[in-house]
Amino acid sequence: MTPQQLRNSILQLAIEGKLVEQRPEEGTGEELYQLIQEEKQELIKVGKLKKQKNLPEIMKDEMPFLIPNTWRWVRLKEIVYNRGQKKPTSKFWYIDISSIDNTRQKLKQAINIIDAENAPSRARRIVDVGDILYSTVRPYLHNMCIIDSTSPFESIASTGLAAMTCYNKVYNKYLFYYLLSASFDQYANSLENSKGVAYPAINDERLYKAVIPLPPVDEQKRIVEKIEVIFPLIDRYEGVWHKLNELNKTFPETLQKSILQEAIQGKLCEQKDEDGSAKELIEKISLEKERLIESGQIKKHKALPAIQEDEIPFDIPSSWCWERLGNISTYNQTKPKIKAIDLDRLIWVLDLDDIEKNTGKILRYVKAKDKKVSGEKVVFHKGQILYSKLRPYLKKALIALEDGVCTPELVPFDIFGGCNRNYILSVLKSPYVDFGVNSATYGVKMPRVGVETMINLLIPIPPIREQERIVKKFDKSHSLIQRFKDLVFV
Repeated sequence: MTPQQLRNSILQLAIEGKLVEQRPEEGTGEELYQLIQEEKQELIKVGKLKKQKNLPEIMKDEMPFLIPNTWRWVRLKEIVYNRGQKKPTSKFWYIDISSIDNTRQKLKQAINIIDAENAPSRARRIVDVGDILYSTVRPYLHNMCIIDSTSPFESIASTGLAAMTCYNKVYNKYLFYYLLSASFDQYANSLENSKGVAYPAINDERLYKAVIPLPPVDEQKRIVEKIEVIFPLIDRYEGVWHKLNELNKTFPETLQKSILQEAIQGKLCEQKDEDGSAKELIEKISLEKERLIESGQIKKHKALPAIQEDEIPFDIPSSWCWERLGNISTYNQTKPKIKAIDLDRLIWVLDLDDIEKNTGKILRYVKAKDKKVSGEKVVFHKGQILYSKLRPYLKKALIALEDGVCTPELVPFDIFGGCNRNYILSVLKSPYVDFGVNSATYGVKMPRVGVETMINLLIPIPPIREQERIVKKFDKSHSLIQRFKDLVFV
């Protein structure tokens, strides 16, 4: 349950008479209603209130829920009145919708004092301490408050706010919490009562016609006391809830990173003697490279430095080997390019924006005929790894599903020796590589990783069969984590 749902539940219990017990000695809502009528007549007699028309009787279908038999349903107009309107004649404190903090339902600290000659046309409603202000425009935003501070100047509110003064026998805080409830929201924001599209509003007639559950005044006060004990606890709960919610959101990704790191450290799958040693694989890679160099398919490059003990970032199983990416791949080989004008109209054209960050999923599959292509593009082939050297922290890396061309910001390369490309791709997306590569980028606005950094990158190499088991296990865990996300964050 969200904090707001919890607040709504507490308010609903309160206005249904279920938050505190009823006490016979406190009288009834009917008795209170009669006292309000007497007070109303006194105000009319002394000229503070005009005589009002009789309001229509409350029908059963207007009552949104059951209330205790000691309570009474009344219309809002029967328990509040307005102080009237006037055009300001001197400096005044102007209160409008922007004066209200609708996250706390309080007046903001800044007091807006205005000269009479600069008074906005809406500055008309006379208000005082204890009055309830309720925005009739977009009432769902809860721009509402009780005036709880004074000013040396007269207080005037905007006509965009309903200004309610409670009769003495009505506790303003009780009414305020009812107006804040989901039940009253449903009434004020219903299609029948809220008119307008961009700025839906409830008019005064509809607002004051609303039905209100009226308990005895002492019970009103006990209800408010209970609410004001519970709400601070919900505020504390909200802080914990937000932290937990954030943890839940990041948990799947954090778990996946952890599993990936365990995988490349040899802790995800058991090592089996029959798998052999990665040294045999490294020898196979060396022989394959020699053949490719002799046949002219790849160029011979300067030998990369031997791996030093202090370079090794973590321990790996004894059957594994460390090797530099440049020694097991074509990352440092020259990439074939083609001009946009020479492209086959049916060829796949891949840009960075077409790739989802972190996952490497293809968001858009676009052919040359369907987009404007300019400049030179890099040619790639099915099965090659594509790695973004621009902003590598976005982890835009994938295995090409077919031939195509791409932005020069993507580096296509092959892996020697029959290494499992998905395993190597997993290493490139691991926290270990993520930290190392992004610590060595250059450029501020458009950080890139250089070729030297990448070809010298240390890759933990297991035997081929273990690579395959790691990929299968990691894929299975990824599928389970995705199912968890789908269940929790639908």
